[in-house]
Amino acid sequence: MPFDAHPRSSLIVALDFDSLSSAMKFAKQVADVVGLFKIGSQLFTSAGPAAVKEIAALGPGIFLDLKFHDIPNTVAGAVLSAAAMNGVQLVNVHALGGSTMLKAAVQAISAGVPLGMDRPRLLAVTILTSMDQKAMRETGIGGTPQASVLKLAKLAKSSGVDGVVASVQEAKAIRKACGREFLIVTPGVRPKENGKPAAGNRDDQSRTATPTDAIRAGADYIVVGRPILAAPDPRAAAQSIVEEIAATK
Repeated sequence: MPFDAHPRSSLIVALDFDSLSSAMKFAKQVADVVGLFKIGSQLFTSAGPAAVKEIAALGPGIFLDLKFHDIPNTVAGAVLSAAAMNGVQLVNVHALGGSTMLKAAVQAISAGVPLGMDRPRLLAVTILTSMDQKAMRETGIGGTPQASVLKLAKLAKSSGVDGVVASVQEAKAIRKACGREFLIVTPGVRPKENGKPAAGNRDDQSRTATPTDAIRAGADYIVVGRPILAAPDPRAAAQSIVEEIAATK
């Protein structure tokens, strides 16, 4: 994954739309200034594999963000299908599925790719960025988000996973514990306003960061959704974030 080749390669734009036509209309505006598009549950449920095929045809790669979490055999089958889709570069599963599930996903990510071709990279979701310590306690997860994320990142690496999805607050510790080659994808990224994080722009994210914060903390990719989708000029908003990434690198 040549994420250092150009600053825009580090920018993943979330296509949070309920129809493929809306997603395509938006994606065409910014396709030449972003690295990847994220297709999540909302768009994939609406349009299925056609969303991956048509969005990928615009040029940027696809982060298929479906967070598979099931028994190992079921997850392996889902990952196998995802990896076989043209244009998919990142696929994720839930680290909370455990080592057996993670290892099944690792085996599957390569199985569906023809020999000699580059395979997608497999990511493990640690603790959702919408969750704080209170939310974790409600689900029976003890400790702090930071401690749980680091534990799950280490589990993912030991299982052969390529990287994790984690907030900026955990990125430095993950980089130190898991090494430079371990990918870190940081969601919950919000651009700056006058040098500070945008006020009142956290939406349902509990652990957010600016693009500069995320890159300096060790993130390889940052995921940005609503700050670009809802901008008066989405292309300018995306370009501004790419420029911030370039200045940080």
